Amino acid sequence: MNTKLAASVPASQNKTLAAPITVCRIDTPLGTMVAAATDKGLAILEFGSLDQIKKEVDDIAIKLNTSWNIQQHSITHPILLQTIRELEAYFAGSLKIFTVPLDLDILGNEFARTVWQTLLQIPYGVTWTYKQQAEIMNNPLAIRAIASANGRNPIAVIIPCHRVIGSNGSLTGYAGGVEKKRWLLLMEKNNSPVQAGRLF
Repeated sequence: MNTKLAASVPASQNKTLAAPITVCRIDTPLGTMVAAATDKGLAILEFGSLDQIKKEVDDIAIKLNTSWNIQQHSITHPILLQTIRELEAYFAGSLKIFTVPLDLDILGNEFARTVWQTLLQIPYGVTWTYKQQAEIMNNPLAIRAIASANGRNPIAVIIPCHRVIGSNGSLTGYAGGVEKKRWLLLMEKNNSPVQAGRLF
């Protein structure tokens, strides 16, 4: 995948109290993704351009009272390097479980972070319904709130919100677009040892 980056400027001129956030652009078979990492882990991975996620990066920088930068020519941040390597293996069909550290303490509230942690339990090649996700969270009446939190997932693909579908098998919404969701599910199905039952 091509990791050539677009230029940008720091989001904050405040005195830095934390390590700067590092941002890079990653080209994938489904289009450009933008990744942002703190010194603790990957905080953002979304389809789209830097302009589209700039506000989220700015929000993280403000919360950490730090700045952010883009590595334009070579990636040196270890979290971003691991993210790129694992995404390459995932899209090649050889990686089933991501191990890159995630930093989920910045974006979202406690409920949203619990929803995102639950999504990490969905195995490769398997789908859950929103109802199943709510039941696993022991919160069966919170389907709408859980679906809303899924839609705000800041780390696409790695936190697999694409593996949650409607009770009738419909793909429903996906922040990256329903066609990307369909592509990801078909790719995982074709590369998964789990073949029993209908995935969607």
